[in-house]
Amino acid sequence: MPSSTGKRLLLSRILSALSLLYPVLVLVGLRYLPPGAIVGALGIVLALRLALGNRGSAEIVLGIAVAITIALLGVSPMLAIRLHPVLVSLGFAALFLHSLWSPPVMIERFARLAEPDLPEAARPYLRKVTIAWIAFLLANAAIAAWTVLYGTIEQWTLYNGLISYLLMGAMFGGEYLVRQRVRPAP
Repeated sequence: MPSSTGKRLLLSRILSALSLLYPVLVLVGLRYLPPGAIVGALGIVLALRLALGNRGSAEIVLGIAVAITIALLGVSPMLAIRLHPVLVSLGFAALFLHSLWSPPVMIERFARLAEPDLPEAARPYLRKVTIAWIAFLLANAAIAAWTVLYGTIEQWTLYNGLISYLLMGAMFGGEYLVRQRVRPAP
């Protein structure tokens, strides 16, 4: 029988997966549910993440995005559910941007999780990587917004549910390769 901690971790992973699958769930869900029900389910996922004790930057960004999405339901339900990925990208871009003026920069915070005694010489590089992520997130938001305004629901799902994740993976992988080249030998 799994421990309480194990159950919480499993639930947390399931909720994260549901968050990542949001565009696909929207495409499928719209066949059976009204847009308000989909946004309500998104709100429930966020509430469960918060109930599990996840109260980091990601939950703040997601919370703001969900609140705006709920507010937009009254204006246009389809716009509300499709705008969510745009809001999330913009929220993370704002968070990373804010860290440029409130050090340590976001990428340094992540790096210190794996390497607490990060050398001071790494800071300029980590700042550049943070700036690169801001540019990526803004470009991602712009493309996602294009799919909202001009794309079909299938194009929106393809970009926001697959292509954007592949591009993110390429960004992570590319940064890893660059870091291996610029990192001094031990």
